[in-house]
Amino acid sequence: MAERVSLPLPSQSQLSPTTTMALLGAASSSARIIPSVSLSSSSRSFFSLSSSSSKLQCLRSSPRISHLFLNQRRAEVRVSSGGYGTVSAPKSVASDPDQLKSAREDIKELLNSKFCHPILIRLGWHDAGTYNKNIEEWPQRGGANGSLRFEIELKHGANAGLVNALKLLQPIKDKYSGVTYADLFQLAGATAVEEAGGPKIPMKYGRVDVSGPEQCPEEGRLPDAGPPSPADHLRQVFYHMGLNDKEIVALSGAHTLGRSRPDRSGWGKPETKYTKDGPGAPGGQSWTVQWLKFDNSYFKDIKEKKDEDLLVLPTDAALFEDPSFKVYAEKYAEDQEAFFKDYAEAHAKLSNLGAKFDPPEVCSF
Repeated sequence: MAERVSLPLPSQSQLSPTTTMALLGAASSSARIIPSVSLSSSSRSFFSLSSSSSKLQCLRSSPRISHLFLNQRRAEVRVSSGGYGTVSAPKSVASDPDQLKSAREDIKELLNSKFCHPILIRLGWHDAGTYNKNIEEWPQRGGANGSLRFEIELKHGANAGLVNALKLLQPIKDKYSGVTYADLFQLAGATAVEEAGGPKIPMKYGRVDVSGPEQCPEEGRLPDAGPPSPADHLRQVFYHMGLNDKEIVALSGAHTLGRSRPDRSGWGKPETKYTKDGPGAPGGQSWTVQWLKFDNSYFKDIKEKKDEDLLVLPTDAALFEDPSFKVYAEKYAEDQEAFFKDYAEAHAKLSNLGAKFDPPEVCSF
């Protein structure tokens, strides 16, 4: 059984710009989701959130927004009594800018208490990393569209363990229903990099969510850790996203954070002297000694290969074995500033892959 509630939209002259955006953000659409996720939001936006300052930039006048009020259509909300909600509504703002700003502060608190920087970065990457530049249609092209919240995609082999990241973010999503999953995933990843001491990521927001699991990409678009030809495999996967060799190497540097757990990926040791006591849940094998600090240690440690307690995957080793990759890997091992600059640009590019920003005139900085 489902309960229907009609929400009339008042005329534009009755509302302030802030109230206008709040009402539009509330008319979101959602889809069936896995038990750990209670509600999805799929609507529209036209703003950016500055990572170098706390200021939000908005285009508060838009022909599309005015058109919504001129029509004065009624938004119909359907709430399922079966425990998971579905919502159908007219097109509206994707993410509320004030809620995004508040969500970022909550993410910072989460990072400080749970030490979950690596898994939040991985969540954002894996949502965006399904993009295929050879497919024009949205959402068939994949990318940063919030599809990773659905069970069918979470069960892909490359996404093992990411349900834990979703569970960490779900209370924030419930609190800020005016933020889309697509934006929340990318906001969490960028914030995690910055809070770990990494560079400021030039992010923008306003991504539209897919509405159901039938819109999830097929399995096989994400990279493997140990393919037969690691360098060729990395190029095959990342070239499909429209990324080049420099961006592949720069993004690989994010392995300066985190651990590999054999029960999830099949790689790494159950624990090492660097991970046996946490912080966070103990165990796994890290790529670096200080695996919650974002710096260029990843490249230094792979180049030296002196510590058996540090992980080096075949795709990691390929960065110093492939002639083209090696140019950038050597550079980043010597120059952290250069690494930070290239990483920030590559991360921002990845976070936008396949995303649908609507209206398309999204503010950037």
